[in-house]
Amino acid sequence: MTSPADAPSSFVIDLDKPVPAALRGCVLALGNFDGVHRGHAELAREAVELAEQLGRRPAALTFEPHPRSVFRPEEPVFRLTPPALKTELLGDIGLPLTFVLPFDRSIAAIQAEAFVDDLLLGRLGAAGLVCGYDFHFGQGRRGAPEMLQERCAGQGIPVVVVPPFARDGEPVSSTLIRTALEQGDVARAADFLGRPWFVRGVVAHGDKRGRDLGYPTANMHLARDCRLKYGIYAVRMKIDGIWHDGVASFGSRPTFDDGAPRLETFVFDFSGDLYGKQVDVAFVAWLRGEAKFDSLEALIVQMDADSARAREILSTTPPFLP
Repeated sequence: MTSPADAPSSFVIDLDKPVPAALRGCVLALGNFDGVHRGHAELAREAVELAEQLGRRPAALTFEPHPRSVFRPEEPVFRLTPPALKTELLGDIGLPLTFVLPFDRSIAAIQAEAFVDDLLLGRLGAAGLVCGYDFHFGQGRRGAPEMLQERCAGQGIPVVVVPPFARDGEPVSSTLIRTALEQGDVARAADFLGRPWFVRGVVAHGDKRGRDLGYPTANMHLARDCRLKYGIYAVRMKIDGIWHDGVASFGSRPTFDDGAPRLETFVFDFSGDLYGKQVDVAFVAWLRGEAKFDSLEALIVQMDADSARAREILSTTPPFLP
């Protein structure tokens, strides 16, 4: 099946309506795909390979919101990639179409057999399936890769189960990446992701203090569930498709107000109005933790040192591709 030129990049499944015929019959990679990390890239590679063998189109099937948000709303999940960004990144690794299944308790209550027969094979008409070794589904998470293979074998639908993808002896997982970011270890997170972790947002007006200090910053409010460690980072910001080096502070600004967390990025050697512009900020290296300074002079001395250190690190970091 060839991909229509006007095919959407994502399609939200409505269990009360049929899936358009043009979107049925894909080889589906199954998972939550938060982060779209190296392990997910392995699933995509297998899905693309199987799709080529079958003459079909590869696609992803994912769930929104994150299932843990449904069952434990009091413990917000630190999302590595919001839905729109996840779809974009899945396209980058070879899955141009993402089916999104709205997840709630009624979906969680579907029997595993019905999930396979009615949704995957019936509604979506899957030509093949690819999942990770730890993929579980259906009521009580009773469905497992082995059950998926057995259920599909009778209908001649191939199912590929992808083993753990390890880095330095550790299976790559979204949980592992979240932990690294919570510790400020953005370099380790990047190794597991296969690229630096980045956030996307719109530049907002701040308190303009940076201008007075000689460091005008682009201010962004990150998602409330973000648990990146407060501190100073060497970063790159993507502005109008071009990556620029910089240094950023994420935290509560203890020297000034201890307010709501905010990302403040100083872009090196850049002049221009960024207010209202959508940008990406990629975290390259940890510099130091947040600190409270006794004077503005002491703060500026430290900011000078942070900028110099960030420039040094970024000068030896390969440029990012658009």
